[in-house]
Amino acid sequence: MTGLDVDRLPAVGTEQLQLHLELSERASAIPGVRRERLVDELLGAIEAGFPPSLELTVVGRGGSLLRAWGGMACVDPEVPATRDTRYDLASLTKVVATTTLALRLVDEGRWALEDSAASWLPGFPRKDITLFELLTHTSGLVAHRPFYLLGHDVRAIRRALYSEASDDEKPGKVLYSDLNFILLGWAVARCAGQPLDRLFHDLVAGPLGMSRTRFRPTARDRPLTAATELDGDQRTEPGLVWGEVHDGNAYALGGVAGHAGLFAPCDDLARFVAALLQPRHHPVLTAASITAMTTTQAGEQPDVRGLGWRLEPVGWGDWPAGTYWHTGFTGTSLLVAPEAGVGVVLLTNAVHPSRALDRQEEFRGRVHQAIAGWLS
Repeated sequence: MTGLDVDRLPAVGTEQLQLHLELSERASAIPGVRRERLVDELLGAIEAGFPPSLELTVVGRGGSLLRAWGGMACVDPEVPATRDTRYDLASLTKVVATTTLALRLVDEGRWALEDSAASWLPGFPRKDITLFELLTHTSGLVAHRPFYLLGHDVRAIRRALYSEASDDEKPGKVLYSDLNFILLGWAVARCAGQPLDRLFHDLVAGPLGMSRTRFRPTARDRPLTAATELDGDQRTEPGLVWGEVHDGNAYALGGVAGHAGLFAPCDDLARFVAALLQPRHHPVLTAASITAMTTTQAGEQPDVRGLGWRLEPVGWGDWPAGTYWHTGFTGTSLLVAPEAGVGVVLLTNAVHPSRALDRQEEFRGRVHQAIAGWLS
């Protein structure tokens, strides 16, 4: 991603809980009162300790407009966040990795979204569920099951998931489900003949320059990674989840799954978003696939679906038509507004050391409302 000349502003806040800011020339032209609303929101969050840490990048077609980071990647032991901290993306994995790969296979003519999922998933009992229905969350599969209680037995988890599929409702209505993307991840790997993590590295991360985005961080990466939950419900034993995927099912599947598992720093996701703002020059997907991905395919407010992505954010401010977005359970989110030429990457570890989901969603809403105010 091409960067702009940046003014680095003095860090504000206490010695331990600083908010670091960078503004491009274009962002500097935004009236101060509008910028200050966002800065006040971020600084207030850092000083209040919720979320413990954050990284925010507002991206334009020419590069980053604003960059902010600060807080604590881990509160005990104390590890300050840096601009290179990597965050557990949680369900952003669905759109950054799995959706992108599924559509890449369409562009290459290796499968069609009208294909039955069972044609790519041997033994899957539902012949009536298509790849399209997995991507749009219209398969009828239940939202979640704690398959990690079965241990690290991938075959047992696959059997249990297939068993769930045999008893679910008929496809049609939108019901957001991790099961859809676990299946889709398996199907992508089957179609391409390579593991999901290898495909992501070769077909997505490499072409987009996302060199530090990966599944399964190494033990050496732990100090560079934001911690997530302490004594949560995603493990069979208590402890702090740090340096490994928070989601229990992804953890049980070895850290690589279609619904969760990616870790990334903000800079890499800024490159991902910047590429989506220039669909005719996207190095991975065709413009036609990006159009289909970001056009209404199913659902209605408050859950309108494209392919993988959600459309028409509610409660996040006045964004123009065609805006698409997604969130991750750990406190991450992406928003792309092509009409405005703007994207937003917000990474936090808001479930650390314990989750406060209502508070997390309120914070996300206020941040995006402040940025949307720049557009008016």
